Amino acid sequence: MKGSIVLCLAELIQTNFGEDKWKEIMQKSGENPNMVIKAVSDIDDNTVLKVIENTCKVLNITKQQACDAFGEYFINTFAPKMYGTYYVRFNNAKEFIIGMDYVHDTVTKIVINARPPRFTIEEVDENTIIVNYISSRNMLDFYIGLTKGVAIYFNTTIGIKKLADDRVELTFA
Repeated sequence: MKGSIVLCLAELIQTNFGEDKWKEIMQKSGENPNMVIKAVSDIDDNTVLKVIENTCKVLNITKQQACDAFGEYFINTFAPKMYGTYYVRFNNAKEFIIGMDYVHDTVTKIVINARPPRFTIEEVDENTIIVNYISSRNMLDFYIGLTKGVAIYFNTTIGIKKLADDRVELTFA
């Protein structure tokens, strides 16, 4: 996984819970609490999952709470600083979500070893789409958290219904 995910998580925890909590999470995960993380660094998927698991334990939150907090922070605080040029392409939440496959395709072409999830979209009607999440990482709960972050960013309501471990229905108000 790319370091941007861990970098965002570190920033989120340090900002909201303090640097000591981040160091505790890293230590429990068997990692150097002073590790320098770069956005383009390659970090083993299992290491990232262990850090997420220990985040839940240390902060006494559920995995979905962690996913939601990450999604809100990533979309509204972290990503606009790093990926702001992509944000200006989209006028609303639906466009943003549909456009993410293009963004991820572009990222795989310019960032070495990038393997972000890919998406196919099925349009049910004008306000409803089904998103097929294509990734071996099985992180649909994080996608759901990110989608909630998109709703906040665009100040809109998105109904979210998990249909399977790789499929979600989104309804835009």
